[in-house]
Amino acid sequence: MVVGGGFAGATCARALKKLQPGLSVTLVEADRIFTACPMSSEVVAGLREMKQQEFGYDGVARASVTVVNAAAQSVDPAKRTVTLADGSQLPWDRLVIAPGIDIDWKGLPGYDEKAAERMPHAWKAGPQTMLLRRQLEAMEDGGLVVISLPDGLIRCAPAPYERAGLIAHYLKTKKPKSKILILDAKDSFSQQRLFQKAWKELYPGMIEWVALSQAGKVTSVDAAALTFTTDFETHKAAVGNVIPPQRAGAIARAAGVADSSGWCPVEPVSFESTLQPGIHVLGDAVVLSGLAKSAYIASEAARVCAAAIVARLAGKPPAEPRLGNTCYSMAAPDYAFSMKYLYRPQDGQLVEIPGNTYFSPLDGDAALRAREAGEAQAWFRTATNEIFG
Repeated sequence: MVVGGGFAGATCARALKKLQPGLSVTLVEADRIFTACPMSSEVVAGLREMKQQEFGYDGVARASVTVVNAAAQSVDPAKRTVTLADGSQLPWDRLVIAPGIDIDWKGLPGYDEKAAERMPHAWKAGPQTMLLRRQLEAMEDGGLVVISLPDGLIRCAPAPYERAGLIAHYLKTKKPKSKILILDAKDSFSQQRLFQKAWKELYPGMIEWVALSQAGKVTSVDAAALTFTTDFETHKAAVGNVIPPQRAGAIARAAGVADSSGWCPVEPVSFESTLQPGIHVLGDAVVLSGLAKSAYIASEAARVCAAAIVARLAGKPPAEPRLGNTCYSMAAPDYAFSMKYLYRPQDGQLVEIPGNTYFSPLDGDAALRAREAGEAQAWFRTATNEIFG
């Protein structure tokens, strides 16, 4: 049984049926429509429509996976059952949980679900995405967009900076007197030199990044006043985008596979939980050295997990996997860069395999940036078609 129908869960369910057609595979997912987070900042910036992010589960069902549209409420590892919201129970021999992330509503003073209606996080694609887009559209030219980032782990670490660039593209086109302020609880970030070079080239003077050491950490927000408070200053926004602290989805905590950090430790060969034997965890909820929180590697890990489960059900040890990750970051519709890794397990973690790492060159020309932007779009189309088509 697989709980959670995002990139990781739906991929794993389909891979299990493909590898072992005789298996009975059930996918439990509360929503009938999956709304993808990758590329959702293009929706915020008016470059895509939300319909392009939405996918149903008919393709998964056609692959002979039993799709149960219901919320999983709890897991009993001893009895090997999952209890659904209506009280019914489903049995399992092997359980895969792909719960995604939840917002930690207690992680930032002043920020709760009500505040999110005024200062959207848009970190779960859907209504919040459209709310942020509408706020940008309604903002007067010359307004300040403030984006705040937490200090802990988040889904897709480069994504906030991608969002800043794409919002800047919208503002440059529609509201060129406006600016963006990024308040960051960290002193560095993924692909920082590439992002900052893109911002300087494409949006000179429009984006300001304030690091932790420059009093960038937001200590509280006031949604009514649209203010962000740091240790030394209070910043007033016309549009506020709070990217809040996060943790593994609720079902992971209910199943006992999340530790005190709020995330789910796993071993790197089959992604079996180190806390609950017989339960595997995939996707953004996982914490494992070397494993990024990206849709690309979530799907890669899901296929590895499926192969390991099939091997174990046959009484065989799983093969040592190789996992690839490719992360594309968009700075404009025709400007992107990427990083690519290949990993293998070692000492309970994932380590890079030497000679298999790629970073877009800092001095890449316009043709390269445009080509990688096209590759990013092609990856999204291919991945979603393979998983949901």
